[in-house]
This record gives sequence, C-alpha cells and structure tokens, in this order.
Amino acid sequence: MNRPSLPSCWKAFCLLFLAYCAPLAFAAKPSKSTTLTWQPAKLVRGSPVLFRVSAPAKVNAVSASWMGHNISFFRSSTANTWYGFGGIPVETPNGSYALVLTETVDGRAVQVSKKVKITSANYPRFPAHVAVAKQFTEPTPEQLKQIAADKSIKAEVFSTLNPVRLWKTDFSPPVTARISDVFGVERVFNGQVQSRHLGLDYAVPSGTPVHAINSGKVILARSLYFEGGFVVIDHGQGLMSLYLHLSKLQVNEGDAVEAGQLIGLSGGSGRATGPHLHLAIRWQGVYLSPAVLLSLKFPG
Repeated sequence: MNRPSLPSCWKAFCLLFLAYCAPLAFAAKPSKSTTLTWQPAKLVRGSPVLFRVSAPAKVNAVSASWMGHNISFFRSSTANTWYGFGGIPVETPNGSYALVLTETVDGRAVQVSKKVKITSANYPRFPAHVAVAKQFTEPTPEQLKQIAADKSIKAEVFSTLNPVRLWKTDFSPPVTARISDVFGVERVFNGQVQSRHLGLDYAVPSGTPVHAINSGKVILARSLYFEGGFVVIDHGQGLMSLYLHLSKLQVNEGDAVEAGQLIGLSGGSGRATGPHLHLAIRWQGVYLSPAVLLSLKFPG
C-alpha cells in the first residue's frame, strides 16, 4: 500500500523550516582554530585592552560582545589576524568574563566564547587632599544653571558612536612632562570625597603646547565650568581622548586632526588647583587608564 503524500502546503512549510534552521545550527558551531590573546597581558579594572584574534582564513569579519559592549574588529596586514579595542570598567569585580566572538563566514555567523581573567588593580587608596575655590564645591544658582547646561552638552558629545576606526598605530603622550596624579585615586575637595580621579595629570606650566594623542575628529572645543578649556577628540568605535584645563584652544569642533597635531595650550582653567594638563580616556562611556592606553602596541 502506498503511503499518502504530504499536501503541497506542508511540503513548502517543511522546506522553509529547514532553510531557517540551517544557519542557526551553523551559528552555534564553535571554531576550534580560533585563538585569542590580549594586551596588556594582565588585565585589571579600569584597563583598556587590545584583543587579538587569529581566525581561520575563511573568516570575512569579526565582532564581539564584551561586558555589555559591542566591539568591531579590524583585520591587520597579517593574514587572518584581527584586532578589537575594548575596556574594563573601574568598578569591575575580579573574575573571569566571557568575550563572545562572532565570526562571519560567507554571510553566516559562527559564535566563539572565550574566557578572559580580570584581576585586582593596585590603584592608590589614599585620598589626594587638595583645596579648590568655594565656587566649585558650593556653586551659586546662576553657576548651577551653567553646570546643568554643560552637562547636557557633554551628554550629547559623549553619546557619539562613530563605527569607523579613526586612530592609526600607537597612541603618544600629549606632552612630555612629569606625571603629577594618576588614574584611580580618590579625590577629596575641602575635606569631602567628591570623586575618583579618572585621568592622568601632567605637571606642565601654562602655555605648554598640547598635542593630539592620535588621529581623529574634534567633537568638542570650548570652555566649560568644571573642565575649563576643553577639547574632546573622537578616535572612532567609541574611543575618545579628553584634554582639560586648557588656557587656549587651537582647534575647532568638526576639525580632523592627525596624531601629534597641536590642539591647545595647557593652563589651570576650570576646577583646577593650578596649571596642569588632565588627560582622560573614554570608551563607550567607560573611563579607562590613559597610561595603559599609551603603552599598548597597535598593528601598523
């Protein structure tokens, strides 16, 4: 006895179901030949990180999910080697965290999960006792309006997320000078803890030339209440460098800048105890250690 055939509508449904499930099954298949390394070798909270992925030759693109952030990888001049920049929030507890890689092969996605260990950071625990003008700890109603307006400006600027990588090779210091304060130190103003120091301070006198640490686009160049003369450079893919307390700005918003280009002169404007340059690094809303960024070796 012949078995009755399926109706044509059921045949069509089965074909569509199989076509839909095929790429999903492929996406779950890990690549055993993918290897992951990173700089710096020891990762701590507040550290930037340069991931290096060696993938099979058939891989056309690489991206990743890392601590709630997306990372776009770029291929180096070396075949089958990909690099992606990320960061570790300073509040991150010790432990192992998953970097979920997505490798694209002929339009199909293959996911690879790799564990990355985060250890404790030896940031200074003692407060840096300094005194600043009363206007910065007890602002007047008029000053509070300016602070609120500045906050809106910064929120808009920091929301910028250009997917295109604008930086080239290694990052270089903005000035040549002694470091006067490091990343991670608690800051105390007039006896009260106000914030953690989330930048790197250079002890330079007013009028010292300040240079862009890498190529990018100027997305902010103006004077703000706390920051004083303030320049922000977008280096692409969520990475930004911030230059505070400048006495003079030498660039305008919208300017494209090259690594080492003059962007302003140092000073003591804004909430500062004296002339110096404060350099800060932001990546997708996370502040990272500038000193570590300046030590990373990027592919040419």
